[in-house]
Amino acid sequence: MNNMKKKIVLFASVTIALAACQTAPKEDYSWIKKSLDVASAQLKLSAEEVESTGRLPRSIRTGYDMEFLCRQLERDSLTFKDSLRAQPSKEELGNRRLSNVYDWTSGFFPGSLWYAYELTGNDTLKSQAVYYTNLLNPVRYYKGTHDLGFMINCSYGNAERLAPNDTIAAVMKETADNLCGRFNESIGCIRSWDFGTWNFPVIIDNMMNLDLLFNVSKATGDNKYKDVAIKHAVTTMKHHFRPDYTSWHVISYNNDGTVERKQTHQGKNDDSSWARGQAWAVYGYTSCYREVNDTTFLNFAVNIADMIMERVKTEDAIPYWDYDAPVTAETPRDVSAASVTAAAFLELSTMVPDGKKYFDYAEKILKSLSSDAYLAKVGENQGFILMHSVAHYPTDRKSIRH
Repeated sequence: MNNMKKKIVLFASVTIALAACQTAPKEDYSWIKKSLDVASAQLKLSAEEVESTGRLPRSIRTGYDMEFLCRQLERDSLTFKDSLRAQPSKEELGNRRLSNVYDWTSGFFPGSLWYAYELTGNDTLKSQAVYYTNLLNPVRYYKGTHDLGFMINCSYGNAERLAPNDTIAAVMKETADNLCGRFNESIGCIRSWDFGTWNFPVIIDNMMNLDLLFNVSKATGDNKYKDVAIKHAVTTMKHHFRPDYTSWHVISYNNDGTVERKQTHQGKNDDSSWARGQAWAVYGYTSCYREVNDTTFLNFAVNIADMIMERVKTEDAIPYWDYDAPVTAETPRDVSAASVTAAAFLELSTMVPDGKKYFDYAEKILKSLSSDAYLAKVGENQGFILMHSVAHYPTDRKSIRH
């Protein structure tokens, strides 16, 4: 009997040992801590160095080489030379470029500070987030851009979530009213730019400004903001996309709502797929489904997401600046497009039965962004978190943004 017990105990021990050997190794999440540590340090550094200016970090000043542009755009310089900006001076090259509060990127820095505070609980980051958010207060009176969602939802919108006070709701409502003031009922869209030769230009980026309207609609109980957002999303869905779910950058409308022109102003050419534009699209329609629960938006987001996974051929999932750019050793990647895509895919993964494939793709992007190839070292890169971002090449304004 004792021998039998010993055999049973031995068998059980061996079984447990074998089971332990067959258990998958524990996932290494050290890359997340590394990224958060770097992001927090870089944000603090930038906030301290820029505070006395009353401005916000925007990018690193970078020059351009005409021959390189011709190779990337695959066309003669005469077709884009008139849109080029003056080269930065020698003294400016490689230095931090700052923006005023009316720049379309102004909300990104305070928004990043809020996210870092949310993830770390660090009170220094919170104080800095409050300071840089307050800088944007004059934007509540500004009517000259469609990017009010970028500017105010990133800054005041996150402040409302994480440190609400009595003034935030008023700022967001006034800004949403100004954004709605750019909506044209006959066309069914919010006007984007007030410059150029277009009659009524609408850019795919505008999908990212709708969250402000959804948030204000919920806060006030007034559906007019939500209705404008939905109408804009539906009209954009009808006209901005090709049969393969890639998007043009600009659609300009005639006053009767018919299409005047289709263009990719910030991509390689009109028929190309500008990487960040595709990211704006998948994020925009994912957020529309979150707010409206209309499967039309969900199915559209899924189709765009599947297109992105099909079209982005890089091993690390960080796309080239345009999906149709010639792929050579010098072709730039765009971490901003990758970051927006990852954010959209993480949320999309919670909305569909086969969400794991979107989660896994987003995780792959984030792991790549956390590698030394893209994540800056603390104290370097002019205080910016990521390297290798492209604004657009026809005017070659590189933007390394938070």
